[in-house]
Amino acid sequence: MHETPGAAARPTSQPIYPSDASANPADVPTLSLFPAEKGDGSAILICPGGGYGHVAADVEGEPVAAWLNSINISAAVLRYRIAPQFRHPAPLQDASRAIRMLRGRADELHLDPHRIGVQGFSAGGHLAATLSTHFDAGNASSSDLIERVSSRPDLTILCYPVITFVESAVHVGSRKNLLGDMKAPDLFRDLSLEKKVSPDTPPTFLFHTMDDPGVKVENSLLYAAALRDHRIPHEMHLYEHGPHGVGLAVNTGKPGRDSPILATWPALCANWLKTHSFGKGAL
Repeated sequence: MHETPGAAARPTSQPIYPSDASANPADVPTLSLFPAEKGDGSAILICPGGGYGHVAADVEGEPVAAWLNSINISAAVLRYRIAPQFRHPAPLQDASRAIRMLRGRADELHLDPHRIGVQGFSAGGHLAATLSTHFDAGNASSSDLIERVSSRPDLTILCYPVITFVESAVHVGSRKNLLGDMKAPDLFRDLSLEKKVSPDTPPTFLFHTMDDPGVKVENSLLYAAALRDHRIPHEMHLYEHGPHGVGLAVNTGKPGRDSPILATWPALCANWLKTHSFGKGAL
């Protein structure tokens, strides 16, 4: 089992877009940077879950950043725009902008622009998988230097992710929060990420519990099958039992979510990350 990391230093959150004095601060998406003290140049953008209705950074944000720092990976926690004020494509725009920031400011942040990944939990997993299948190379003619760089993650970590919007395993709450009352079959399909995997989709790590009561395990199974079909390197770990929303599964402060069994997933992930030149692994 991995060692429980200490608390990450609390950074100052920064807006990801040029400031707008008229904006409600609560509606401004932000990025919180957690540089690793012994960083190896790699970094991961963290997208906490919350059904696209809130951002669960207390369990799936800062503690995860502390864990990544403990294995020499710098981290950044994204607070993206959510319902009911914002719908698609606002969260994807925010995630795209955030990863461009990390890559575009790589020299300043002492990062390797070719080792910038994304990690998402639950609906944040849907956002991370959306970014991993809907990225672009950037706008070379933009006056904003950040917008000139690619939004493609170099790898992806999906923790009990929402994936499909069309199959029977759909998480209705996330789809409704992201799309409102729209009945748009083409958009449902476009945001069913198992259908959008391509040969350019990044290598991916997944973990889920077989009896997850919040997001059905079929979501991870569908994505893994698509990765296999496109010969994308991936690793998936399925646990027999466990609740939804466990984060690192230690010291969550949430009844029933701490689990010594589920708490083994970070070490498995750390070793997978090391095979892709991220961090020091857990062995």
